[in-house]
Amino acid sequence: MAVPPFDTRVPAVLVRLDRNPFHHGTLGAARSLGRAGIPVHAVVESRDSPVARSRYVRSVRARPASAASTELAALLLRIAGEITDTPSAPVLAVPLDDVSALALARRRTELAGRVLLPDRTEEQLLRVADKARLAEVCAELGLPHPRTELPADADEAAAMAWSLGLPVIAKWSRPWLLPTGSGLRSTTILRSLAEVRELYRRTPQAGSPLLLQELLPPGRDLDWFFHGYADSAGRCAAGATGRKERSWPDGAGLTAVGRWTPNPEVDRLARGLLEALGHRGVCDLDFRLDRDTGAYHLLDFNPRPGAQFRLFADRRGLDVVRALHLDLTGRPVPPLSPAYGRRFVVENYAALSLLASPRRRYAPEPGTARRPAERAWFAADDPAPALAMGRAWLAHLLRRALAVVRRRLAAGRPRHPAALPGPAGRPSSTQLTQR
Repeated sequence: MAVPPFDTRVPAVLVRLDRNPFHHGTLGAARSLGRAGIPVHAVVESRDSPVARSRYVRSVRARPASAASTELAALLLRIAGEITDTPSAPVLAVPLDDVSALALARRRTELAGRVLLPDRTEEQLLRVADKARLAEVCAELGLPHPRTELPADADEAAAMAWSLGLPVIAKWSRPWLLPTGSGLRSTTILRSLAEVRELYRRTPQAGSPLLLQELLPPGRDLDWFFHGYADSAGRCAAGATGRKERSWPDGAGLTAVGRWTPNPEVDRLARGLLEALGHRGVCDLDFRLDRDTGAYHLLDFNPRPGAQFRLFADRRGLDVVRALHLDLTGRPVPPLSPAYGRRFVVENYAALSLLASPRRRYAPEPGTARRPAERAWFAADDPAPALAMGRAWLAHLLRRALAVVRRRLAAGRPRHPAALPGPAGRPSSTQLTQR
């Protein structure tokens, strides 16, 4: 079945409110839609973002100063007026992070008629995007999910971590609220009770509750994901499963190398969950197999394209972002034509993963055709973003290395005599004379 022709009169606006310049999914969406002849515009962290160098991006606007949905809605309506010929012409908004998806769902009624969005509410998205609420949803539906606890104080956090068994996974319930520059990560592996207490004490800074989760042992062939698109009628035509072959950070991070691999059980669980929730639009679900029980546990549900969604571009070029454009412009979405064995490589994170665990290797499934990999950043028809990312990545690594050197120098520097305590912890005579 051929893919229906796209309505190239409807431009797309990619929306990402986080400040991560290395978000390769944004570039993937620009290339996917741009290669189909659809005009692409972007709202990202900066006009200097690597994605802004893509030949497929016609214009770039810096994200609003705040993540307030009112500011984003006003910006989108202004962009729609600038990139279309008539006041009634629609544009498609493609959210590429959770905060953008939630903000757009909150303003869907206000944007209706000018900005095309899936039929979903902010409350529906919070049921799955909020990590604590996702655990509740899984319990209600009987879907396997790692044991999860929501502590009320540092002591209870330590007790719960001990009960779950160290090491333990710590997640912030609403990671999109983490302040920039805080050093807090959405997901962290904690290996001691002291680490658990210390992280819990940063809850006020994080902006959402800390939850603790049983760490299912990582290993080869255990990490899987499902990407799908549920159309306006609730039918999930474009859906596929993939295996995470490398991740960064190793064992608890994003996909650095993935392979399109059939997994009927993961496919069944994912489609059943979408139907039970009445989900509309793009989704990205992460699963991990518990070898002891044989059950696939749902780890995360992202109500937007996953950064590695281009892994599931079929032989005709159809992927979930193209499916979104087809559906919301009134065209049917055909089923994906599987390209099992297709690989997706994120160059910068794959290199880090390889350095961390160089001996890990994955063989293709028996009988699976060997296919060339798609790279997240480099493309022969669009090389400029890879060059821009390389420069930015090198600067990022140098900053990190300098920060480590400064910390080590500070830790090894002898303290000034005036700061040394006297006997039994009393101030020394030097301290007293300088007061």
